[in-house]
Amino acid sequence: MIIDVLVEININKKDKTFSYSVPKELESEIKLGKRVLVPFGKQTLEGFILKIHDTKPDYELKDIIKVIDKEEILNKELLELGKEISDSNVCNLVSVYQAMLPRGYKAKAKETIKDKKVSYVRIIDRIKANEFLKTSKSTKQKEIIEKLLIKDEKTTIGLSSNIKILIDKGLIEKYEVEEYRLKEEYTASKVYELNEYQKEAYNQINNSTKDIIVLNGVTGSGKTEIYMTLIDDQLKLGKEAIMLVPEISLTPQIIARFKAHFNEDIAILHSGLSDGEKFDEYKKILRKEVKIVVGARSAIFAPFTNLGIIIIDEEHSDTYKQETNPRYDAKEVAFLRGKHNHAKVILGSATPTIESYARAKHGYYDLVKLEKRANDASLPIVNIVDMSKEFKRNNPMFSKELLLNIEDRLNKNEQIMLLLNKRGYSSYLTCQSCGTVRKCPNCDITLTYHKTSNMNRCHYCGYAENNSNICPECKKESMKLMGYGTEKVEEELHKLFPNMRVLRMDMDTTSKKGSHKEIIEKFMNHEADCLLGTQMIAKGLDFPLVTLVGVIQADTILNLPDFRANERTYDLLSQVSGRAGRSNLQGKVIIQTFNPDNYAIKLSKNHNYEEFYNEEIAIRKKLIYPPFTFISLVKVGGRDFNYTIKEANKIGEYLRRKVDKETVLGPSVASLSKINNIYYFEIIIKYKDKEHMISLLNEVKLLTENNSKIHVEFDINPISL
Repeated sequence: MIIDVLVEININKKDKTFSYSVPKELESEIKLGKRVLVPFGKQTLEGFILKIHDTKPDYELKDIIKVIDKEEILNKELLELGKEISDSNVCNLVSVYQAMLPRGYKAKAKETIKDKKVSYVRIIDRIKANEFLKTSKSTKQKEIIEKLLIKDEKTTIGLSSNIKILIDKGLIEKYEVEEYRLKEEYTASKVYELNEYQKEAYNQINNSTKDIIVLNGVTGSGKTEIYMTLIDDQLKLGKEAIMLVPEISLTPQIIARFKAHFNEDIAILHSGLSDGEKFDEYKKILRKEVKIVVGARSAIFAPFTNLGIIIIDEEHSDTYKQETNPRYDAKEVAFLRGKHNHAKVILGSATPTIESYARAKHGYYDLVKLEKRANDASLPIVNIVDMSKEFKRNNPMFSKELLLNIEDRLNKNEQIMLLLNKRGYSSYLTCQSCGTVRKCPNCDITLTYHKTSNMNRCHYCGYAENNSNICPECKKESMKLMGYGTEKVEEELHKLFPNMRVLRMDMDTTSKKGSHKEIIEKFMNHEADCLLGTQMIAKGLDFPLVTLVGVIQADTILNLPDFRANERTYDLLSQVSGRAGRSNLQGKVIIQTFNPDNYAIKLSKNHNYEEFYNEEIAIRKKLIYPPFTFISLVKVGGRDFNYTIKEANKIGEYLRRKVDKETVLGPSVASLSKINNIYYFEIIIKYKDKEHMISLLNEVKLLTENNSKIHVEFDINPISL
């Protein structure tokens, strides 16, 4: 028997399999998708079995060393899916397979994650044990036997000499049990029956003949109850389900609701778990111990073999697109898996992407609407505050209206959520004498000041330095902190409202394992009056006592040079507004902005997505942006600025020679021109024929992959430009 193995090794950046012979004693263990340990030159590497055959080459083959896996960790569907993703995203196959798997299952030269095994002892012969109790003079040994005999419970083995003596006497024996690491407790939440509007939406989905359905429901309309009912239907048919959520912060509340409904029939996959926990959760799926997976982006690769439904909650979220190689989009992967399994894909959101909604409006997908909140609660009242006027009144952070409303909610013992999509204490540092702005030495980005550590940090490469008020250029003590982030807002809130209990939720406060869950539970239990955070608090969270939402600075995304800036602003404002007044208490939202006349901000006040869609789609049509065209981004990076721009120009010219009607823009300096001492240039391509463009980009990949002085990345349908 001969197998072809794909190993993770850089052979001119190409995917290449290597043939090995299989010793007779290992042939019964060989299956596609398993990992094997193989000799590779002077190294020993792990690789994936991609082909089994008997065709011997005209050279001598080496034997594999061993088969690593008991089960196929990549089933037939995932093996084929990897090839499709590799082709359509212009990336290497091995990188796709690695992205599909938790770290403990990746093909690596060294791996430390193993099954967690716990040692126990138990009685061998109950009659013999009872006789021992009558004759033994050892009080401690008798206590051990009584505990095992009377309660018939297992006890963890230790280094106790008495335990060892009892084992030697043949009274008890040691045995090992494999245990799963993830043992988080979730408070079960109440499961509600579908109301008439939810039932109508559920029936429309069930009766749909389309494979992809957009469920456009206002915030608080009860989309989760519909999801659970749809999954119930599939479980009764013996099928499996994947439920994707965009943020780790959403998983505790979602999992609590799913646990209450489905008990233990759930595996959880997201980056907040330890490597060992992810290893175990994946193993549950391989062993067919669960039929539902709830998780973030990578959960779309759950190794199910009989999928009935895939649900993508908050489908508008950018987090479903991976920003490093392989740059797959979990939604596109869901469509491929849905097609393979004849499974429905549900795209749920109060603010669907313009592309998804356009396809639903034109009949490519089905469109199902939920226009009322589940408990008949009214949508919040939204007020827009012009901060240019407040600035003149010396109110740069909080408007008078927001402060009065915060005070009112505190008096009523209600809760508040405040959004500012900037973490840290200060946005940047500038010299008041010479105008120098303190930047990261490795990246083209200003440093952010963090007061808790008194450090200036780069949020791209991780560079950090002690803060100083001495200018590095003119040497004067004139460096001043400018702008503000969540850390500074928290400090100001404590000054203004000394008795207010504030929880901050951003990348700095959620870096520890379990911190998302801890913050959410504290706020849910009313151990805090205010939850202050970045965009991670904007989606999916449900707190009955929140009656006020304040958006401190609504313009952060609008300032980005991106055609999706207005869409993202509308999404963020609509989603965070939806956190207010979700129970029987009236909600209010105050949006602070320097652009009160911007249509994305103005229309967010009306809770009317259709109105925003009509405005935005007209602009997209004029500018020939998605959904009226496809877009790809070619990013060329290198350490030598002049050489890199020269090679980027060559790629741009090659593309222009090869295309007719398609538009090639650039190369131009990337929005972040330097990251970690690598200079970046971007080429943007607009095109109608996706297959032709993918083929052309694969040509560029082949032409450039042997040039070690640059690296070329391809981003199909990028989330930002």
